[in-house]
Amino acid sequence: MPTQAERTEATRGRLIATARRLFAENGFAATSTEEILSAAAVSRGALYHHFPSKTDLFQATFEQVEDDLTAQVLQAAATGGETDPMRILQVGFDAFLDQCLNPEVQRIVMLDGPTVLGWDLWHELDERYAFGTIKTVLTIAADMGRIETSTIDPLSHLLLGAIMQAGMVVARSEDPLTAKKAMTETFAGIVSSL
Repeated sequence: MPTQAERTEATRGRLIATARRLFAENGFAATSTEEILSAAAVSRGALYHHFPSKTDLFQATFEQVEDDLTAQVLQAAATGGETDPMRILQVGFDAFLDQCLNPEVQRIVMLDGPTVLGWDLWHELDERYAFGTIKTVLTIAADMGRIETSTIDPLSHLLLGAIMQAGMVVARSEDPLTAKKAMTETFAGIVSSL
């Protein structure tokens, strides 16, 4: 028989999984709390025990999608066997844009995220997941003499901004594959110029 802590965690997980599916399909605004409760088969009290508001549930869902997105990008960057830090940035960028074609990432992270969470929190969460990875790769580039050490932080911020804007363009495009191709080619040119 599961413990109370296990039941509590299972309920929380069910709420996030249900919200993730509904937010991806319908968007935050078009997904009602009642719809989440019904699909997850939990009471309103259980929802509010874990999440004080629908926005808090969205944030937990957003972070889970970001966790999965980051894992996919890191796996793609590691799988290629690349050792050139600039090439690793390109592979990671391409993997990120591939994920921006995923309806969950499009809707939850790129489209609804900035609106629902607000720009400051969305940016803070985005930095939490991506900034450190970019900075690590640029630190390797600096250790190899490819860039100046003093440029690691500024370049990390600039590249993160470029990456997120490219993701927005792909997510919002009527032709995401063409947009992805254009962004990938342009990013490769930027990175090769470093």
